[in-house]
Amino acid sequence: MKTINVIAFYLLFTVSLVTQAQQADIIITNGKISTLDDQNPEVQAVAISGNKILQTGSNKQMLLLKGEKTIVVDAQKRRVIPGLFDSHMHVIRAGRFYNMELRWDGVTSLKRALQMLKEQAARTPEGQWIRVVGGWNEYQFEEKRLPSIEEINEATGDVPTFILYLYGSAWLNKAGLKKLNINSDTPNPAEGLIQKDEQGNPTGLLIAEPNAFILYSTLAKLPTLTKDEEVNSTIQFMTEMNRLGVTGVMDAGGGFQNFPDDYSITNALSEQGKITIRLPHFLFAQKKGTEYEDFARWIGMVELHAERPKNKVDYYVSGGGENIVSDAADFENFLFPRPELSPIMEVQLKRVIKILVNNRWPFRLHATYNESINRFLNVIEEVDEETPLEGLVWFFDHAETISEENLQRIKKLGGGIAIQHRMAYQGESFIKRYGKKQALTSPPIKRMLELDIPVGLGTDGTRVASYNPWVALYWITTGKTVGGNQVMANANTIDRTTALRLATHKGYELIQESNKGKIKKDFFADIIILDDDFFTTSDENIKKISSKLTIVDGRVVYGDNDYKNVSPPPIEIVPAWSPVKYFGGYQQN
Repeated sequence: MKTINVIAFYLLFTVSLVTQAQQADIIITNGKISTLDDQNPEVQAVAISGNKILQTGSNKQMLLLKGEKTIVVDAQKRRVIPGLFDSHMHVIRAGRFYNMELRWDGVTSLKRALQMLKEQAARTPEGQWIRVVGGWNEYQFEEKRLPSIEEINEATGDVPTFILYLYGSAWLNKAGLKKLNINSDTPNPAEGLIQKDEQGNPTGLLIAEPNAFILYSTLAKLPTLTKDEEVNSTIQFMTEMNRLGVTGVMDAGGGFQNFPDDYSITNALSEQGKITIRLPHFLFAQKKGTEYEDFARWIGMVELHAERPKNKVDYYVSGGGENIVSDAADFENFLFPRPELSPIMEVQLKRVIKILVNNRWPFRLHATYNESINRFLNVIEEVDEETPLEGLVWFFDHAETISEENLQRIKKLGGGIAIQHRMAYQGESFIKRYGKKQALTSPPIKRMLELDIPVGLGTDGTRVASYNPWVALYWITTGKTVGGNQVMANANTIDRTTALRLATHKGYELIQESNKGKIKKDFFADIIILDDDFFTTSDENIKKISSKLTIVDGRVVYGDNDYKNVSPPPIEIVPAWSPVKYFGGYQQN
């Protein structure tokens, strides 16, 4: 009898230890939780311990893991999904400028857009500019037209203003022309056109012909924020992404985003544990003619996938791209014909890809047109013959007009494709230039998936398309642009579950990470509670979805008013005149 009591004591003691060890830090209950785990696709509740999923199951099962310090979150029967992963965005660059930008993303009328300009002009101080930097087009407006320079001048008055339209053009108002000293004597730059009227005076329109250098170089001349304001701006932008349910971004670098100087803000925030988005990032070659030397230098100074410090969200260099050499830039301005790449492009590209492959650096390559992709693949195949890729991560970005033959070549080489919703913003322009038939399968998403090529979904935000991932999910499931025009064939669209997979775990699999993007035991805890059910809401309402509560790496990083008791308080937006302070980011009007 005594022996039995001793055994019972130790059994109870062991159970107690196991229970204590398994107590959850956060439990989400009462949800419609889509796990994207094929073995357990929908559950009521999920328990989180540290930065990992502890377990999923029923409310009753998960509440058994509740301890004295456990935070219990009631999802109120809302849809809960894994946090979204944008496989192509420029979040590090965007964060530096976010607080300075007036966003027209989501604005539904030109009248409202012009009114926003007028209101911002009244509060912008001397020495600063109004800037609208991408994420919109005329088809989203009920008026279905662009603003005129006269309307822009009337709304902005004496406040210098820069407005970027896709990758095609930008407007400078009269005050902006004067500030930059652009007049009738100003010559066109080597890579761009300053439009002039019959008298030779600049109209205010800058045209990206043959590429976007004139747009970005002009933008780079405008005043910047102070370092403290850039820190605030970056935090505000990450919070905006968290509000939309984004928990990870594969950052593609970007023009005028120089490494390492322009990474100092996110470097510092990472060191302080203040990054709220997983940020694997690629290094973008900036200067024509020195790309090889730059990559050789970066390879010598950067440790890929460095061990993550405890209690800090992923932030590391992933490889090279999306620009590898300037000669391979197949600029996608559908307002103008496809650019012809340099005859010596292959020589330049091979030299750089080879050093990346030799050092086992993953790479990504901006590739819009099939003609460019064909030439790029010739180079990659040559490199593979000399130095086998052997499972190295590499992929093309965009690939709108890729052919069946080149899809097969990518498959054979073990590559992937990151697609974005640029056609949601440029679909109408694409059709005007290349016709409706070509647009029906641009990009050929269904075929990519049939071939089992790794594919991730993203936005290419913020300077052309919007950073809102729900627009991407709307476009890829409906085939429609932000203006509601059917551009992609219905037969080429994908169902909502497949689309969500591309925006979560499939995006991570593109870079061979297998423990993120699902609500599954031992996966990293990136979870969002939605304000509308992605699986049952109307097509048009998909674009309006946002997160009510966002968890990144097991930590609540955003909550709306219903969850303010468990979410971090917002920080004040600076400077005081910031458009974000008055309008926010993505607009819902």
